[in-house]
Amino acid sequence: MFDIGFMEIAVVALVAIVVLGPDKLPDLARQAAQLLHRARGLAHNARDELRSELGPEYSDLQLRDLDPRTIVRKHITEAMAEVDREQAEKAEKERLPEGQLPPYDVEAT
Repeated sequence: MFDIGFMEIAVVALVAIVVLGPDKLPDLARQAAQLLHRARGLAHNARDELRSELGPEYSDLQLRDLDPRTIVRKHITEAMAEVDREQAEKAEKERLPEGQLPPYDVEAT
């Protein structure tokens, strides 16, 4: 998601130890974890409230389903599948019956 490697994390940790000191670092990490836990709880509550407001037909709604990229990707995939289906149906209609030879134009060759 953030494309952060091990070396970047190590550098950030080293700078945090130097700047903040080893005494304050555990307390700061604990506070960051609590903040993340609260943010996650708020997101879950918002999702549950949205589901309850929309009704039972949206009970399986995920917040990532509301991402515009996901919506566009879904519609493009459906449109491409429909085009593929139409092309397959067209090819099936144009297929010659078993044993019939295709038309031959002597002047065209």
